[in-house]
Amino acid sequence: MENQELSGNQISFQIEEKRRPVIGITHGDMNGISYEIILKALREKEMIDFFVPVIYGSAKAASAFRKNLGLEELMINLIPSTAQINRKRVNMVNIFDKEIKMEVGQPIQFAGFLAAIALEQAVNDLKKKQIDAIVTAPINKQLIQSPKFDFPGHTEFFANRFDKPLSDVLMFMIFDTLRIGFVTNHLPMKTVASTINTDLIIHKAMIMNKSLQYDFGIMKPKIAILALNPHAGDHGFLGDEEQKIITPAIEKCQAKGMMVYGPYPADGFFATEYRHFDGILAMYHDQGMVPFKALSAGEGVNFTAGLPIVRTSPAHGTAYDIAGKGIADEQSMKKALFLARDILNQRTQYEEMYSDPLKVGIATELMGTVKEDESIILPDDEEDTL
Repeated sequence: MENQELSGNQISFQIEEKRRPVIGITHGDMNGISYEIILKALREKEMIDFFVPVIYGSAKAASAFRKNLGLEELMINLIPSTAQINRKRVNMVNIFDKEIKMEVGQPIQFAGFLAAIALEQAVNDLKKKQIDAIVTAPINKQLIQSPKFDFPGHTEFFANRFDKPLSDVLMFMIFDTLRIGFVTNHLPMKTVASTINTDLIIHKAMIMNKSLQYDFGIMKPKIAILALNPHAGDHGFLGDEEQKIITPAIEKCQAKGMMVYGPYPADGFFATEYRHFDGILAMYHDQGMVPFKALSAGEGVNFTAGLPIVRTSPAHGTAYDIAGKGIADEQSMKKALFLARDILNQRTQYEEMYSDPLKVGIATELMGTVKEDESIILPDDEEDTL
């Protein structure tokens, strides 16, 4: 038989197919809004043109929510393991074969148990490279606690599972060009001031700087560092952490060639100035989360930077109060899925660029021309269905 040449369209399809990643979706707390936002986010057939979804959850729960939401046209390919993925369908690894009792809108221990099983199976598949990224639906942090999940949240869990000290990862909240990271994560306010130090701030700023380059393609990112105290300490009158800890950290970052500025009082900063920066480093959870949730209007995404893998999540909780009512907004879940895909693609481009000496030279040349107000962006099988 003669060799057949591939047409341009066939080559383009093969390239796109190769770049279409497999994204695992853990079902979170089944009695919250997780299934509603997952199913709504995947209901458009065109979604599988961008990535291959694999839900880790309960077939019975998915079937109940699908019927309740009137989404019977959404076909879900049930598979015993990721070895049987159908790249043309929404897939589901059924994590629990036994009968389940759902109490939609109610926090019950069994839902926490199933949430932990989904996470463990997805992480195992990610380590075996059977999926390319994970998007986690919201969990109840109290109900999921067990000897296998003894963490304040997803960020700490993934750091542990991928052998990263918590100081080496960054909780990074993303909404379009608004990106907020945290020096400290889930800590009581009374321990924040004693936890932050110059070295920790430098370390978190370096993780953010690297992520903005590696994950978002911003070659010379501008980073704002927020103050700890009101009015940035008012020259020491309201606290001296800015003078003794934060400003020295900023100066050392600048000495390393990073475009890091501050410290900025958080109240005035989020009025207008935040728009001028590629990344913002907050000192503690609520300092960054309150303005982030106000500005993102329910469409933000939580990304764990600093890990060797890609993990994103909707930036909201289980929302028991509206579970089962069909009114949950899936936009944050949708954005989490697309962000995971985009970061995977950006990492591939970054690695390809730095494996080519010519491209490295061009990138270095570009970095030398960056002005302080600019950023440069780098360029079917047999199925069991629900």
